[in-house]
Amino acid sequence: MTMIDVSAQPTAHATEVTDPRGTSGQRRRRGVRGSEQTPRHLRANRTAYLMIAPMVVLLGIFVVWPLVYAFYLSFFEISFYKDAEFVGLDFYQYVLTDPEFYESLWIGLKFALMVVPAVLVLALMLASFIATLSKRMAAFMKTTVYVPAVVSSVVAAIIFVFIYQDEGVANWFVGMLGKGPIAWLNTEGSALPAVAIPAIWLGFGVSTLIMLAGILDIPDSYYESAKLDGANFWQRTRFITIPSLRNVILYLLVTGVTLTIQEFQLPLVMTNGGPVNATNTPNLYIFNSFRDGTPYATSYSLTAALLLFIVIGTISIIIFRVVSSEKSSDA
Repeated sequence: MTMIDVSAQPTAHATEVTDPRGTSGQRRRRGVRGSEQTPRHLRANRTAYLMIAPMVVLLGIFVVWPLVYAFYLSFFEISFYKDAEFVGLDFYQYVLTDPEFYESLWIGLKFALMVVPAVLVLALMLASFIATLSKRMAAFMKTTVYVPAVVSSVVAAIIFVFIYQDEGVANWFVGMLGKGPIAWLNTEGSALPAVAIPAIWLGFGVSTLIMLAGILDIPDSYYESAKLDGANFWQRTRFITIPSLRNVILYLLVTGVTLTIQEFQLPLVMTNGGPVNATNTPNLYIFNSFRDGTPYATSYSLTAALLLFIVIGTISIIIFRVVSSEKSSDA
């Protein structure tokens, strides 16, 4: 009788079974090692990075590179009739020793102090009022408030020039008080406030809608609890609305200060920087420097613009430091 070696068969069977498992296990370990080489935050946010990549490329081409190249050109004396000549920091010295540059910065800051707080207060009050209206009335008010935003700054400037004339609406109100006409745009003390009023009119519409969106995002339970505790409208605004709108107010404050310091069209059309440079804002100062007939006008105005960029960036950083921003408590 032939004897069959049974002990060898399980071994062969076990070998056949375990080999595929070992191979697949090695493949899994190799795949895990390959994925571990990529940082976890890159794997998790890969889609987000792909979505923002086009905007990053556009910013690099149209913002970052021109800014870097502008700083490079500021070290040269640029002329349309000869090759650029390296002068180092000479133009920075010229701008920083010009009293008119500091005067224009001060005028820009005063203009921002007139416009931005007024816009924020008006926007908060009007947004709080619209939030209490019915849907149909609120829609009408939102459309009405947004109308100034679609008006050109040049058109608004021309309209207010007529308003400030001797026989304009402003002097008509002054006449009702028994006083004579005021030269609003030709008097050093009243010229800048007169330019600030159309700036407020142009800016408070968009600010109101942004503020309204923030107010509608506040839970109604906050106001209901405050009403049960006997809080009136002003107390609810002070202790609920304003703290809840901290991020919105910070955004409007930074963007408002940045834009108003750089105001150009209103003073150009209404006063051309006068009288006696009373409305000569930084951008208008740079524009007039560029129009100067000197050979180095281009380099001088470029350097002044870069210094203005640094000043505005510093002011924005200070605002972020002073006005702390917190995430919404409901997030």
